Formats: sequence, structure tokens, C-alpha cells
Amino acid sequence: MTGQLITFEGIDGSGKSTQARMLVERLRAKGHDVIHTREPGGSTGAEEIRALILNGDADRWSAETEILLFTAARRDHLEKTILPAIEAGQIVVCDRFADSTRVYQGATRGDLRSVVDKLHELMIGHEPDLTFIIDMDPEIALNRGLARVGAEERFENMGLAFQETVRHGFLSIAHSAKDRCIIVDGNRTPEQVSAEILAIFEDRA
Repeated sequence: MTGQLITFEGIDGSGKSTQARMLVERLRAKGHDVIHTREPGGSTGAEEIRALILNGDADRWSAETEILLFTAARRDHLEKTILPAIEAGQIVVCDRFADSTRVYQGATRGDLRSVVDKLHELMIGHEPDLTFIIDMDPEIALNRGLARVGAEERFENMGLAFQETVRHGFLSIAHSAKDRCIIVDGNRTPEQVSAEILAIFEDRA
């Protein structure tokens, strides 16, 4: 199998991180060479930037500053982790990627989507081969996210209206990029969701 990038997106608390981990486990059990990573993060430099972005007050950074921080983290992640793995023929499963920046900073904190897209084209220039968007009730997801002990809660603390806006942002991306985006109903057990994701992956492999 040639190297590829598989990403998971969705509102905070939707279960995307759990589903990314479960897919990694299932693929490894089938003998695939898989790298499990996340954003922001996934490389030493990007993890340092993650700490700056996801902790602190909800209004700590402006949307413009966030875009620059996320892009810097993604560039380091791409250089140090993602591209070397793909070139080595590995499957990279990433918890969040550029779609999160398009939604969180580009569409929900001002009309900055064009800025996000321009920076992505200049500094990243790489799209996932397949993106799973885990869709679920924003209120349930918010309560789940806030209940996590020790979680990075900066975005959860922006409230339910923000979560609903984010959900619509992801659904809009899914409809505009149907060639790579698959919407998966997250309002089920983790095992049911995982089984569907694995079936979709194997059908497209």
C-alpha cells in the first residue's frame, strides 16, 4: 500500500480522537504500518506551539494570531512527521488537520477563510487522502468535552453556540469536498462508529 494521510475532524467531544485511535489499532492488527499523530502537535516544535494555543483564556489570542500559530505548527508537523511517513509508504492517521483551522479560525471567529486558504496554499500545500468527519449533537459533545479531566478546554469554554457554528462549518466542508470527506454519525457506540469507519477505509483502499 502506498503512503497516505487519513484525518479525523469534528467538534470537540465528538469522539474523533477515540475513532482515530481505534482505526490505528485495527489497521495495525491487520498488518499495516501506521503512524498515529495529532494537530496541533505531532512533532517537537508543533507540540510546543500546541501548549500555547490550547491553554489559557478563551480570548488569549486573536483569530489572526491563531491562524499563524496553527499554520506554523502544521508546517513543522508536515516536514518532520507526515511527509517522511508518507514517502516511506506508511499510513498516517491524524487527529485534526487543515479543516479544523478552516472552521475554527476561518469561519467562526471572523470572515478569515480566505486568509486560512492562502496560508495553506503557500505553506502547507497538502490535503488528506481521506477525511472522516464525526458528526454528533453539539450539546452532548460539549458536555462530554467539559467532563474530561485535565482536558485542554479553551475552545469548549466558548460555549454551545460556538460548538453549533463549528458543526455547521465541518458539514459545509464535507459537502464541498465530497471526494475526500465522509460524514459519520457519531451518535452511536464507539464500536459501531469504528466498524463503519474501517469498512469505508477498506472500500476506498
